[in-house]
Amino acid sequence: MILILNFGSQYTQLIARRIREEKVYCHIYPGNESLDFLLDLKNVVGIILSGGYSSVYSKNAPWPDQKIWQLGVPILGICYGMQLIAQHFGGRVAPSKHREFGLANVNINCDCCLFDGLSSREVLWMSHGDKLSKMPKDFKVTATSDNSPYAAIENISKNIYGVQFHPEVKHSLNGRKIIQNFIFKICGSKPDWTIKSYIVDEVKKIKEQVGKSKVLCALSGGVDSSVAAVMLHKAIGKQLFCIYVDHGLQRLGETQRVKKGFGEMFGKNLKIVDARKIFLSKLKDVTDPEQKRKIIGKTFIDVFEKESKKLKGIDFLLQGTIYPDIIESVSIKGTKLPIKSHHNVGGLPEKMKMKLIEPLKFLFKDEVRLLGLELKIPVEIINRQPFPGPGLAVRTVGEITQEKLNILKEADNIVVEEIINAGLYDRIWQSFAVILPVKTVGVMGDVRTYEYVIAIRAVSSDDAMTADWIKLPYELLGRMSSRIINEVKGVNRVVYDISNKPPATIEWE
Repeated sequence: MILILNFGSQYTQLIARRIREEKVYCHIYPGNESLDFLLDLKNVVGIILSGGYSSVYSKNAPWPDQKIWQLGVPILGICYGMQLIAQHFGGRVAPSKHREFGLANVNINCDCCLFDGLSSREVLWMSHGDKLSKMPKDFKVTATSDNSPYAAIENISKNIYGVQFHPEVKHSLNGRKIIQNFIFKICGSKPDWTIKSYIVDEVKKIKEQVGKSKVLCALSGGVDSSVAAVMLHKAIGKQLFCIYVDHGLQRLGETQRVKKGFGEMFGKNLKIVDARKIFLSKLKDVTDPEQKRKIIGKTFIDVFEKESKKLKGIDFLLQGTIYPDIIESVSIKGTKLPIKSHHNVGGLPEKMKMKLIEPLKFLFKDEVRLLGLELKIPVEIINRQPFPGPGLAVRTVGEITQEKLNILKEADNIVVEEIINAGLYDRIWQSFAVILPVKTVGVMGDVRTYEYVIAIRAVSSDDAMTADWIKLPYELLGRMSSRIINEVKGVNRVVYDISNKPPATIEWE
């Protein structure tokens, strides 16, 4: 595999996506963690040091485990990663008088193996405020730009390469070729990682891990938990027990859909638990998004542990955790907080009585969908738009009440219905409603109203790591607004969210 050491760049996930697209397995690991805990270290054929927001000369700058320099595998440093390489080998990094953000014309040395097949002048994406002011010993320059005299460097004898630009970003026109050169020509990787091979490996691993024990599945009806459940069923059959927790934070009619869609497959091994009052009481007066997620995660586990006691031999808990959940929940030690914690990552209590099974935890969303299709899961389930683990709790901004949840469910259902009727559902990554913690003045039938505001969100994305807001037709927005205001009691205003990710996130909380 290719090991990606993450130093906090917003583009780190894109590096992994580009490598996976080439059918090569890769793993993202915190940049300044010890490699002693990485079990697959012996299988690493190359290392990529990601970009980051720190300056390598700062007192608290994150540095990689020094073992990487002795592993004898090729290393590619991107932006901050290149500056780490330069600083380690005796070069110098300093603040640039002219910061470089956006597209830049880069002069390329085509004799460099990393740039094989590229033109002598390429348009590449820059995003840095620091730059090399002194070359490291025994390295040579392989690319320059107007603002970066050392835009790329290499040491062939050590098999170490560095680029100041970001080849993983789509704006870098031939960036994909650079990544291909590194993983195939320099690291010697083979394009043999596929979803089919993942299923074979994971099923074998699950059987060995579980043995004759029973597994409790956190079935929500969403894409991730559905795929995880069917995969476990394929591996261990009737040893899998599925529990659907009706916490009251689902979409309108979700409990009925789960009964219909999974009742036949799992039979008596599917149990519906009504925990709506428990969740609502735990969330009373809670407004902080992180606290909501933590409470939901802990309550989820508490309910599962309680239910597991009614069954004998339950040793494992299955969760549909996917890679973006983990990546966004992990912070670089000694630096900024994570982007946000996820209910099935950060919400687990320290002394959990069951061991976790997470067969999807190294897959991106589109890979989970492909896995689902390989497992013959109905397309209508696989192609459902993503729904957050904490449910409507993170779409109810501020305090959660039954009244606000009822309003949101009806408004959200209208948004989805209209998107489907417009033939746009399969072309949109996510489309949903959010209820805001404010009321505004309105007029209905000559009567003054003071009611809630609903925000509509619709974005396009490949993997949820970045997202663009969608320019929905005005007529469609008008229909959604008209229906919500007329059909949902308690709403008198509808707004549309036109924020991209980054800087915003897809969900509001």
